[in-house]
Amino acid sequence: MIRTFRAAALAVAAFALSAATGVSAPGQTAPIAAAAFSGTLEQQVASAARVETDSLEQDCLASAVYFEARGEPLKGQLAVADVVLNRVRSERYPDTICEVVEQPWQFSFVNRTGRIPNADRSSEAWSNAVAIARIALAGTARAVDSDVLWYHADYVSPSWGRRLARQDRIGLHIFYS
Repeated sequence: MIRTFRAAALAVAAFALSAATGVSAPGQTAPIAAAAFSGTLEQQVASAARVETDSLEQDCLASAVYFEARGEPLKGQLAVADVVLNRVRSERYPDTICEVVEQPWQFSFVNRTGRIPNADRSSEAWSNAVAIARIALAGTARAVDSDVLWYHADYVSPSWGRRLARQDRIGLHIFYS
């Protein structure tokens, strides 16, 4: 889907309005107040951990973090969330978190199905994934730059990795722009 300048401008304006007023435009998710999170990433996760997500988009982001990086350090989990959000902002990918996450063959847990499997929502890993999603959406912490759109585990060597600029290695993942 190609975004027009007008559509992008309207989306930015709607987000700015909701961030300033705390009121969401129809179809928009209320922003998470950045003031709700402070301290180190570990402290932010401890204060933001919960089982329930605030929206479908947050649920999709938490699922991506859970399935792609639940065994990784918190910074690595945040880096995965950053990549998803970077893709949403990019012209190369769909316009919503769920559309980015559910794109076939983009994330190992989705593959060709386009469906997100069920997470163990009673686990600490899920609570941490929800916290990371909330933090990433609030923008209070970042692990990778805004131009980082790709990553892979260090135990695989995809051909596309050779064409990109390697930016960072966090845990078992290598990130590229």
